[in-house]
Amino acid sequence: MSDDVEIAVVPGDGIGREVTPATVRVLDALDAPLSFSEYEAGDAVADERGTPLPEETVEGVDAADATLFGAAGETAADVILPLREAVGSFANVRPVKAYPGVDALQPETDLVFVRENTEGVYAGIESELAPGVTTCTRVVTDDASRRVAEFAFDYAAERDARVTVAHKANVMRVTDGQFLDSVRAVADDRGAAHDEALMDALAMHLVQRPADYDVVCCPNLAGDMLSDLAAGLVGGLGLLPSANVGGANALFEPVHGTAPDIAGEGVANPAATMLSAALMLEWLGETDAGERVRTAVESVLADGPRTPDLGGEATTADVTAAVLERL
Repeated sequence: MSDDVEIAVVPGDGIGREVTPATVRVLDALDAPLSFSEYEAGDAVADERGTPLPEETVEGVDAADATLFGAAGETAADVILPLREAVGSFANVRPVKAYPGVDALQPETDLVFVRENTEGVYAGIESELAPGVTTCTRVVTDDASRRVAEFAFDYAAERDARVTVAHKANVMRVTDGQFLDSVRAVADDRGAAHDEALMDALAMHLVQRPADYDVVCCPNLAGDMLSDLAAGLVGGLGLLPSANVGGANALFEPVHGTAPDIAGEGVANPAATMLSAALMLEWLGETDAGERVRTAVESVLADGPRTPDLGGEATTADVTAAVLERL
């Protein structure tokens, strides 16, 4: 890592304004060559300035080496989708893992979703043909499908893991047929063995036997929904980090939202944001630093203190202090 690694920090709204500063404190404690610039985005800045995503935020994210993002509320679609585009993100990586000490429906869960991040129904092509008649155009291309497949097979190869391809090509024969054909072509080019699963059946099998899966490669909407389902197996969205990976830039964020019911109370769980920061450090090439953060967070999850979402009474500050102590 160079001496001038610039991290754009975008806390956003709700508990994003609590867990993001806590995570920056942890990164500061590493004595790594990181510098931080904070930018605004979300509902609050929309109320103040008439836009949820000021141009200086987009420019700052584009110029930074990586971005740490908190959460956005009602304006989420107008914030996170453009920010993912700003870093050129084509793959959304969502690890789902059960941690010792945390009550989990399926304690053996340890898998990663690699989700296509640019198209599908999230391409945003919607229209009203007539009153009461609306459409949403689903976009699936060979280029985007191959790119996320290449990333998924590379990711799996580095971890000696197996790829499962989620799809619904039996119904969406053209679009998911395109996705499936593209992924198969990448697998054939590499001579890589893989499994294929209908996404609805996969949802059931994930609940029944999550240990059967390592890396799941998904179209956009399927990856969003399946990873949220899997979060329920390990204790909730408060434990899930994610990475939005581009060619030369990336954005890292917890999967949870703004949690308006607890925002401002100081009891938000910072684990997912801190684990997202660990992913960021690894992506930046600071593998040891990333492992230090992950180990410290996992130790606190195992031994406490714990925030109310995990059955404890600790505050965000209590958990942050415990992570700092373990570092």
